Amino acid sequence: MVTSTHETSHRIFQDHPEVLAPVFQALGLEPPVKAEIEAITPDATEIKPLERRVDTVLKVVPSDGDGFLIAIEAQTKRAPDKGVNWAYYVSYLHAKFELPVLLVAVCRHPSTATWATGPFECRVGPWATQVTRPFVLGPDTVPPITDEAMVAREPALATFSAIVHSESEQSDAILHLLARGMRSFDKATALYWSELLEIGLENTPARDTWRELEKMVVTFFPGRGTVFEEAYLDGKAKGEAEGEVKGELAGKKQAVLRVLEARGLAVSDDVRERVHACTDAEVIDSWLDRSVAVERVEDLFGEE
Repeated sequence: MVTSTHETSHRIFQDHPEVLAPVFQALGLEPPVKAEIEAITPDATEIKPLERRVDTVLKVVPSDGDGFLIAIEAQTKRAPDKGVNWAYYVSYLHAKFELPVLLVAVCRHPSTATWATGPFECRVGPWATQVTRPFVLGPDTVPPITDEAMVAREPALATFSAIVHSESEQSDAILHLLARGMRSFDKATALYWSELLEIGLENTPARDTWRELEKMVVTFFPGRGTVFEEAYLDGKAKGEAEGEVKGELAGKKQAVLRVLEARGLAVSDDVRERVHACTDAEVIDSWLDRSVAVERVEDLFGEE
């Protein structure tokens, strides 16, 4: 059955081929941003009873060098017949377009990624007539997001990385970093990437985490009119009016408290005083991240 994770894991390449950067780098090819890339029909059907369709097929024409095809398959779990199907896709596309084919498998599970590397052989006795070896984009080949600036610089790769690493131990940290990075986007861009990520995470625990963080991502954009945005703008205005150097910091403090209240958590005077007294922007950011998920107000401050 085709799932939303499956669809997102390969369709993102059609609109954002820059996500293929890890593949190009690993193979020593020209960066995808310098190559002409177009999506072509994924239909590999020859007769109706044997309908076959590759997830995504891209034609790559480098500015210097020969063109080739990239057949992208999203694989969420092992499948006994995939080796045979993949061999067919490669052979068919090679014959039809007369171009070499690079098969790329996108895998979120480490065990699936290990299996997908193959090789898948068509063998008789000691002789292998055909060998299929996909290039796997998985947790071991797609770097996790470690720099907030990367989100603004390469949003497609950052979003794709979060999907690929959604079942790793680093998932929560990656999603929090991604949420902070998305604050630099305009409203439409933030909504596009946050919704694409939510679809890609499907019904995983990481999706629940992102749905909470998503509230934070989309609250700081003008015109949205949410209670969180109003709290942020109100706090920012008051901070500037009172001569505070960073009105934005005051806005975030106010938003921290309003988020907690909107979630039905009782905020004591001591907590308010502690939040308002803080002058460390990074600490306030961390409290804002936690405010959308903590079950008790006391947990807002973590182990600080």
